[in-house]
Amino acid sequence: MEFKIPFRNNKKLKALMNRINADRELFQIWKCANINAVDRSGISDHGEIHIRIIANAALRILRLLIEGGVEPSVVRDHKLATEDAELIVVLAACLHDTGISVHRDHHEKYSLFIAFRKARELLEEIYEEPDLTTMVSETLHAVVAHDANEKCLTIEAGVLKVADATDMTEGRSRIPFESGKVNIHSVSAQAVEAVNITKGQKKPVRIEIILANSAGIFQVDELMRNKLKYSSLKPFVEVTATVVGETERRLFDTYEL
Repeated sequence: MEFKIPFRNNKKLKALMNRINADRELFQIWKCANINAVDRSGISDHGEIHIRIIANAALRILRLLIEGGVEPSVVRDHKLATEDAELIVVLAACLHDTGISVHRDHHEKYSLFIAFRKARELLEEIYEEPDLTTMVSETLHAVVAHDANEKCLTIEAGVLKVADATDMTEGRSRIPFESGKVNIHSVSAQAVEAVNITKGQKKPVRIEIILANSAGIFQVDELMRNKLKYSSLKPFVEVTATVVGETERRLFDTYEL
């Protein structure tokens, strides 16, 4: 499957997409990670489908933030461009779960060992020093900070953390049973029909989660709330949940976390 993102007029992002598609090692790392996740650990998909979903969600969130006047950290602190911030969130999405190819536990930190080399390889024909090292460092921070309990120090890291939580729609949790009992994560995931990322009404980004029934609230509360709590996006994101056939109800606002 080809890795595709809407690169628009960002020539650097298009070059990165082409380099990712040509990297057979990276695709195999994603496959190995998914075997450790699904087949050996009994958790949901963390392979290349997950990567595509997260990369596109991260890019969407970042562009809405920029449209809403939020300045990416790499622009503010390193005087690079918003186009460079797009590369950071996409590359971080591609590398954030590579450590699962080693082990599911503590995979955020294992991912750093793999991501350092791969990030430099993928960016070395796009950037020269010192910008190359800056881009790699910012990408690695986003990778390690996607851990729900790890504090994000950059906007880009917060984007990846929140985007990672958006992959919760029906069928994405592929393990329906655990030890002969219904897995609450799987039941809750089956209740999530769609996740829409749009321009917010009061904030730059709105994440709307469509639920078939109230069981999906577990996914929203456990995944999205925990991710937002330690992200850098709390002031900029509004989250709502809509139960089909019922009146929309706002579960929480990020500023209340």
